[in-house]
Amino acid sequence: MADVKVEWENALAEKNCEKLLELFDDYIDSIESEEELKRELERLGEVSVECEDPYDLLHEIAHVYAHLDDIEAGIGLYRKVAEAKKAEPEEYATALYYLADAYEHFGMPEKAIETYEELLRLEEDVLKNEREIALTLANMAVNYDEMGNTERAIELMERARDIFERLGDEKNHMISLLDLAHFRYELGDYDAAEALINEVLRSPREDEIEINARLVEAEIFAGREEYEKAFRAIRDALVKAINVSDDIFGLVFDTLVDFIEGLFNEGSYGVVAENMESFAELFEDDTAYFFRAIAELARWKAGDEEAKERFDELYSKVENEELRSVLDEWKRPKLSLSLGL
Repeated sequence: MADVKVEWENALAEKNCEKLLELFDDYIDSIESEEELKRELERLGEVSVECEDPYDLLHEIAHVYAHLDDIEAGIGLYRKVAEAKKAEPEEYATALYYLADAYEHFGMPEKAIETYEELLRLEEDVLKNEREIALTLANMAVNYDEMGNTERAIELMERARDIFERLGDEKNHMISLLDLAHFRYELGDYDAAEALINEVLRSPREDEIEINARLVEAEIFAGREEYEKAFRAIRDALVKAINVSDDIFGLVFDTLVDFIEGLFNEGSYGVVAENMESFAELFEDDTAYFFRAIAELARWKAGDEEAKERFDELYSKVENEELRSVLDEWKRPKLSLSLGL
């Protein structure tokens, strides 16, 4: 630990932000006192705002401040960087983007929109980079949707989509169509949402875009209560995600688990029981037993008492603690409270 302390002090003295970022986790985790941690963050903040490329380091600092319930201190560093870079339009635009992204990341969509609006004015009046204008419009749209103003989100995303299409930026064009489909789904316009998803699925696309398209497709089918089609869409996404990345696979798997839980909560046990084998057959480890156990749990909850024994046997074969905890939660009886009026 002494060596890390020496390296840390040297990096601070040299304002070596790359080295500070490399040492960050080990050094910050070693600090036991909250007061000492705050003092160290203040020292680090003073150095970080002078870095040429401070944003990765600011991200780490802001997360620690958030843990200390002082996210304003973390975001304040982004504002200092932006203020310092006002004289250089391109650098200022970059700083505004990261400031807006920080507001968005930490759950402040109104502030994010305000910052994106300033960035948009800079891009339209000074920098005149159409692709960056479209990206900012898209980011604004996502934050308007987060605030519940989905109509405004659609308006902005359609502007972004038109620019991406005109520029031949196929990847961002596809992403804008996905977002528009999700927005239309949120408004209950399932036909328009499905048409947008079909446009994505008809086009050449990256695996990650197809995965997200399948997840939005599943949302649409679920909204129509076409649950078997929703399960098929999620399965298609899961199959594709297996070869993409652990993070994307985890996202799809969690989406599937949330969907199943929703069906349990509304008592749609039959459709759960009928669709689990198609997921079980994708796995060679105890995840297969997890899905088969879900099917038997659904049958048990639907009134098949013999399914309890089959569930218990399959449950005993699930070694993954997280999967077992999901089954533990779902097998508990749901409490219902009523007023005797």
